[in-house]
Amino acid sequence: MSVPAGFGFAKLTQIGRSLAQGWVGIGEQAAFYVKSLVETGEVLAKYRLELLRLVAQMSLGVGALALIGGAVMVVSFIVMNAGALVGIVGYSQLNDVGIEALVGFFAAYVNPRLVAPLITSVGLAATVGAGATAQIGAMRINEEIDALEVMGIRSIAYLVSTRVLAGVIVVIPLFCLSAILTNLASRAVVQYGYGQSVGVYDHYFKTFLQPTDMIWAFLQVLLQGTVIMLVHTYYGYTAAGGPAGVGEATGRAVRTSLIVATMVTLIAGLILYGRSGNFNLSG
Repeated sequence: MSVPAGFGFAKLTQIGRSLAQGWVGIGEQAAFYVKSLVETGEVLAKYRLELLRLVAQMSLGVGALALIGGAVMVVSFIVMNAGALVGIVGYSQLNDVGIEALVGFFAAYVNPRLVAPLITSVGLAATVGAGATAQIGAMRINEEIDALEVMGIRSIAYLVSTRVLAGVIVVIPLFCLSAILTNLASRAVVQYGYGQSVGVYDHYFKTFLQPTDMIWAFLQVLLQGTVIMLVHTYYGYTAAGGPAGVGEATGRAVRTSLIVATMVTLIAGLILYGRSGNFNLSG
């Protein structure tokens, strides 16, 4: 089969343009993120009431969905299932080698370092982040953002920075709730599902639980919440193409934020704990 003349050059030109557009897009996102973070100071000065309204809306929800649709309920349900899974996997794996009494150690090691921060960020992206993208995207296609600019309101500060700051505020109690529920779920599964003594579980759990792990996990969740809200607000702010475009932007934002949250967890784990995990178990 013959290759048309100039095919190779045209293909290389297309690839070069795609790479250039990708770099331009990365630069635009970086500039948007920096501007959003810089204008958080203006939020505290001018838009405190809007910030409080967003915190209430993001945490508990509004209207008929307040009982089941808020981020608190969604994250609680997810982390309880994740904690129960930690108890099931930990007991079954340790039971195979005859040291099932150490399941409390397994929960104290896995829950604060991995499960609680990662599941909290997933719940934040799926509820608060997706809602922020849809709201801002709907305002974009309805030209409400342009109307704000005409009225002299800085749209990034009013729409983006407020939601980023509100997301970071909301993620704090969400993480605290996640840390408590994951441990309670693991404990309940081991106690009622496998019949292990509560005293044995609590002994190893309290022995191996390090307070510094909770502090690092808390800081990690703050970073994850900031990055997730920045990603979601960017995709909502730049949405185009009508209602279908808003849905597409929401889907892209969720995918991107989940990838970024996972990468933050991976990098933070390697930096803080290294390859060994900073523990030595012997007997």
